[in-house]
Amino acid sequence: MAIKTIDHMVPHKSTIDASKGQLIDLFVRERDGTPPGPPAERKAVLMLHGRSVPVLAGFDLQHSTYGWGEALAKAGYDVFMMDLQGSGKSTRPRMEDPCNVNPALHTTLLIPPLSGQRTPSYPFQLSNSQSDWAELDTVVEYIRSERNVSKVAFIGWSAAAFQMGPYAIDNPEKVESLFLVAPMFPPAGRTDPPPALPVPGFPTHVFTLGGFKQGWDTQVHCATQREPDVVDAVWKALMDIDPIGRTWGKIQPSGRPLGLSRFRNALWWGWNTEAAARDGVLGGSVPVLIVYGEYDTTANATPDSGDPLLTFSVPALYDAIPGSHRLLVKVDCAGHQIVWEGQHKNLHNLSKHWLKHTKVDGKTQGLFDMAEDGTISPTP
Repeated sequence: MAIKTIDHMVPHKSTIDASKGQLIDLFVRERDGTPPGPPAERKAVLMLHGRSVPVLAGFDLQHSTYGWGEALAKAGYDVFMMDLQGSGKSTRPRMEDPCNVNPALHTTLLIPPLSGQRTPSYPFQLSNSQSDWAELDTVVEYIRSERNVSKVAFIGWSAAAFQMGPYAIDNPEKVESLFLVAPMFPPAGRTDPPPALPVPGFPTHVFTLGGFKQGWDTQVHCATQREPDVVDAVWKALMDIDPIGRTWGKIQPSGRPLGLSRFRNALWWGWNTEAAARDGVLGGSVPVLIVYGEYDTTANATPDSGDPLLTFSVPALYDAIPGSHRLLVKVDCAGHQIVWEGQHKNLHNLSKHWLKHTKVDGKTQGLFDMAEDGTISPTP
């Protein structure tokens, strides 16, 4: 089956302070594998990135068999992968100035040189829950209109749960199902927005290749969990996406900068135990499948982390969902970066099965384990 690849720039009227009222672009890559037939048979899937990895590196990595969006397209789905404002190839307001990076990291930005900390020229966080939900809705409406579908199936990784979970609760008539991979869920997270927006701070975070690898290393515990060359493949994809970030960072012996991967500084609310149960939508009119790796210490912080906003628990999300159509799958030999690990093909296959049947092992509720060979069995 031929797969059509189309890059869309979806116009959106910005609601964040840094670009408020401006018409900005939301990048959406489409991988269309829909077979010929009536429009009613078309199933549209929307994939949303997490906090720091844009969709082209996360869901469309052109290395080996890691391209999740392409795998779903080959299975006959019309797949859309979007970047929120401030991420990837979408508009990135106020993020070009090195002074607008986290001030604690200014000494690592050697091009252009910065001597010590500088005051950000835009001294606020960039985006927030309300602006994210508005951008997600713009893309959902675009897909519904362009592809003549009433509902869209959601797939989100990591912090995408902050956007897709509340959005599905507020818009069940637009969301067919919810597949969350390593979802970030703070049981005692913020319920309401702060009194005033934007919140003081800075708009841009960055991370280095070394920091990226080191953080991933702490969650690798199996010999077959990560291929030796995948870290460099992901970093190359991140640098290809970010023409400004790749000119920053420490100078290598070759004379070229190592590069820094930029991502937006955002403030989120409306996603906690109380919110997940609201109106009985999740697990009711919107079936939910949650998947996470057994070694994921990013989405599963210790209960005594000291900050309820940073205390995350995947099982707590399952428990908070009120409806009976909810499933939780723990994946052996996998961490938070499961989309780039040895279990990625099994993850792809699980998502295909879910999109077709909204079941796991023939069931619509329960806890399951996935072995390295892809076998799924009820949790003892």
